[in-house]
Amino acid sequence: MTSESSFVQPAIPRFNGHYDHWSMLMENFLRSKEYWNLVETGITAGSGGAESSDLQKKALEEQKLKDLKAKNYLFQAIDCAILETILKKETAKDIWDSLKQKYQGTARVKRAQLQALRKEFEVLHMKAGEIVNDYFGRTLVIANKMRLHGERMEDMVIIEKILRSMTSKYDYVVCSIEESNDLDALSIDELQSSLLVHEQRVSRQVVDEQALQVTY
Repeated sequence: MTSESSFVQPAIPRFNGHYDHWSMLMENFLRSKEYWNLVETGITAGSGGAESSDLQKKALEEQKLKDLKAKNYLFQAIDCAILETILKKETAKDIWDSLKQKYQGTARVKRAQLQALRKEFEVLHMKAGEIVNDYFGRTLVIANKMRLHGERMEDMVIIEKILRSMTSKYDYVVCSIEESNDLDALSIDELQSSLLVHEQRVSRQVVDEQALQVTY
């Protein structure tokens, strides 16, 4: 019989400087351990004073133990340089709030970053000689950054952007895709696959033409 302890435990997300991405992963990790509520709201049991009931005291001790475990996960997620700046923080909530204040940035900075990403996405076009996979990679990197900054970036928006910004040698296949598919139901992976097939077909034609020229 397979025991519960034999399952692979999820790795603790390491903070690499990208706060928004890390905080999303870390929150999910702490939720899976059932510690997130404590990190979010702090210790909420009674003060544990002389007038507290035994039940209140027990609840407080349980929360303190959970808080220590949550702090341990947070300590393991950050490197020594950052750890030294938060050693005096007493609870997991204190640590989380401190990291958020230090690394998330102000709302004004985030708005400016999102505006710059929107502009970059707007002017994005496929470069001459660029292959399909590379262009999809560049586009998705920008789109995912926009999402991390709070933009509601639907797949449909990305699909439409790619279709209208391909180089002219893809005009035929782009028209074919738009005429034969419901773009609302088309996935990014399906679009990429269709364009890759066209790219490979064009490449084979070029090779065949070059071979014929050499023959004659």
